[in-house]
Amino acid sequence: MKKLFFLLSILLFIVCSCSEEIDTSDRYVFTDKTIASYLENFPDVYSQYLELTKKVPISGRKDVSSVYQVLTARGNYTCFAVTNEAMDAYLQSLVDEGLISEPSWDAFPNQQKLDSVMRVVVLNSIIDGGDEESQRYTTNLISSYGDNAVLPLSNAYDHKLTVQKTEDIIYLDKECAIDKLNCDIPLINGVVHQVHRVIAPRDLTCARYIQNILDEESEGYLMFAKALQACDLFDTLSVESDKVYEQMYSDGKIEDMENYMDKGGYDMTNDPKDLNAYAPERRKIGFTFFCETDDFWQSQGIDPKAADAVEKLQEWIATNHYYVSDGGYQSNTDYTSPKNMLHQWLVYHILPMKIPANKLVYHCNENGHPISKPTSNFTIPVMEWYPVYGGDRLIKIYESAESNGIFLNRFPTRDVEDMVNSTGHENGCAPEKVGVKILTTSEQAVVTDVANACIYPIDQPLFYNDDVRDNLGKERIRFDLFSLFPEAMTNDIRRAESKLGKDQHVYVPKNYPYFANMTFMNDLTEFIHYNGHTFSWANYCQDEDKAFGQFDILFRLPPVPKANTYELRYKLLATAARGVVQVYFGTDPNHLPVTGIPIDMTKGVVAAFGENAKWEDLQDNGHDQDEIIEIDHKLRNHGLMKATKHEQDSELARNKENCCRYILIRKPLEPNKPYYVRFKSVLDSKSKELYLDYFEWCPKEVYDSPEKPEDSW
Repeated sequence: MKKLFFLLSILLFIVCSCSEEIDTSDRYVFTDKTIASYLENFPDVYSQYLELTKKVPISGRKDVSSVYQVLTARGNYTCFAVTNEAMDAYLQSLVDEGLISEPSWDAFPNQQKLDSVMRVVVLNSIIDGGDEESQRYTTNLISSYGDNAVLPLSNAYDHKLTVQKTEDIIYLDKECAIDKLNCDIPLINGVVHQVHRVIAPRDLTCARYIQNILDEESEGYLMFAKALQACDLFDTLSVESDKVYEQMYSDGKIEDMENYMDKGGYDMTNDPKDLNAYAPERRKIGFTFFCETDDFWQSQGIDPKAADAVEKLQEWIATNHYYVSDGGYQSNTDYTSPKNMLHQWLVYHILPMKIPANKLVYHCNENGHPISKPTSNFTIPVMEWYPVYGGDRLIKIYESAESNGIFLNRFPTRDVEDMVNSTGHENGCAPEKVGVKILTTSEQAVVTDVANACIYPIDQPLFYNDDVRDNLGKERIRFDLFSLFPEAMTNDIRRAESKLGKDQHVYVPKNYPYFANMTFMNDLTEFIHYNGHTFSWANYCQDEDKAFGQFDILFRLPPVPKANTYELRYKLLATAARGVVQVYFGTDPNHLPVTGIPIDMTKGVVAAFGENAKWEDLQDNGHDQDEIIEIDHKLRNHGLMKATKHEQDSELARNKENCCRYILIRKPLEPNKPYYVRFKSVLDSKSKELYLDYFEWCPKEVYDSPEKPEDSW
C-alpha cells in the first residue's frame, strides 16, 4: 500500500509540474541537451527566436561568440525563450510605431536598425549565472524576490528584470508572463522559460518620463512632475551614466587588479579559480523618488491640472509649516533656488541613487536573521540614513518585524534598555512618529521603464520640518561605509546578490574618482570592496572594504541633523592582517587636523587594559546590568566601545573580543557643514590593511544621557 501511494505521488508530481506542451514525453530527458539543442527541437515554436540568437553577439566587443554559440556551451544560463507568435506581435508593434512598413524581419530600413532591434530581443532574454548552478533563475527563485524587486543578475543587455506575481503567474517587467506550463525546463547548461511577449524595456530617462507626464497631462504624478519642472531639475534627471568613465573603461584605461592576494588584502572568500578584483564596467547615475500621488493632492484641494497648481503647492507647504523654521527658506517664485520653500520640500523627496524595492533596506546578518533565513523572516529593525539630493539633510529608511512595511522617518520605541535581556525589537510607536510608508508593491510604483530612476508612491506627505530634524538629531546614526556612495547603489555594487567574481571583489580604480565621496590621497592606495555574498561575517551589512598598500584615503561623511556635540565612531574587526593608522577629521579636506594617536588595528578592546587583561573580565556574559554598564564606562575612558548586538556571524559582534568601536572625535558639530575623515597608514608595509565597515554619529543626548545609558544594540 505504501509503495502504491508513493508511485501515485510521483505520477501526480509529474503531471502537475511545468512541462513543454509540445512533447511532454520528452520532458525528463532534456537534461542531456543544451539550451540551443532544446530550442531546435521545436522549430514551430521558437524558429524566429533561434535564428536571431545566431545573428546577435553576446556582447558589444568584436569577434565574440553569438548568443547561439554561448547557448551550446557549458554554463548556467537562464533563457526566456520567445515564441513565434510573440515575435509576430512584436513586429506588428513596430509597424504600429512606424519603425517598419510590414511585420517582417526583412522590412527594416537599414542594417543598423535591424541589429539594434535584434539585440534588444535576444540580449534581454538571457541571464548568465556564471559558474554557479544556484544562479539559474527557476520560477521558485524568481518568486522569492517579491513584487517590484529586481533579479540580482543583469541580463545580457545590462538590464535588471523586475518581478511581479499575480495569483500564480510571474511577470517580468510587469508585462511579460512566464508560461505556467512551459517553464523550468532543466538543461545541461541552464533553464528555459517560455514567454509570450518580447522583453523590450523602454528605458526612458527620468527626465523624458516626467516630460511625457506633462505633455499628456496623465494622472498619477502630474503634480510632482510640475514641481520638478518648476525647480528646473530636468537636465540633472536626464543623465544616465558617466560617459567619460565608460569610454576610459572601453579603451582599456580602467584596469582590473590581477592577483590581488599577492598585493595584500587577506581574503577568506577568495576563489582559487579567480583571484582578480574587477573594476566596474559602468558608472551609471540614478535617482529614487518618494512621491505623493495626484489623488492625495486632490484630497488637499489642489488640482494638479490647474494653471496655478505649483503656487497652490507652495502655499500648502507654508500653511502646514513643512519646512525647518530657522532655515531661511523663502516663499517666492524663484523655485530654482535651494532657499525656495518649494525647492527644499521637493528635493527632500529625491535620493541621488537608484534603489530597487528589495534594497531600500538590507536584511542580511542582523541579530536573529542569519543569511540562511528567508528574506521575509524579519527580526530586529534595520535602517539606513541617506543624504537626500543636495546632500544637506538626512532621510531615514526603516523596516522591522512589527512595522508592516518600509517607512521613511519612523521613530519607534525599542526594547533595548536591559543590557542582558532586551530583544532589540520595536515595541511601540507614537502616532506622530509612525512615519511615511513606501508603497513598494503599488501599481503606481515605477520600477521598469525608467532607466535611471525608481518612483515609489507614499501613503502620507513627506517633509522635513523641526520635528523631523529634532527626531533625527536624538538618535544614534549608523552608516555602512558603502551607504556613503550613491554610485555603489545605482551600479549594484553594494550588497550584490551574486557569486560572480566581478560582484564579489570590486576594485575601485585609482585613476578616476568613481565614488565622489571618496578620495585617494596618494598613488599607493589600493581599495577593494568585498561583497561577502553568502559568507557569514560579523560586519554590519555582511560586506566589508579594505584599503592596502601605503594607504591614504579620505571620505566625506553624511551631514549631522542639527547643531550638537557628537561622537564620530569607527567600527574595527582586529586581525593580524591589519595595519596602524593615523586618523584626521575636519571640514577642509586639504587641511584636516590630526585626531588622537594612531590606531593599531591588530588589537581589540582587551589590549587597552594591559597584558594581564582578559576578555572574560570584559565581555557581557557572566555579568549583570550594573557590571556591564561599569565595564562599558571604563572602555569609553580609553576611547573604546564594544561592538554591537546588531550584527553577527556565528555569534554577536558584541561578544567577539576582536570587534570594537573607536571613538574618533567628540566635539560640537553643525548641520549644513561638510565633514571629512581621513585614514593614513603610518607603516612602510604595502600589504597591511585598513579595515572599513561602518561609522556612527552619536549625539550627546544618547551617549551621555542622565536618564539611561546608551543601549548595546
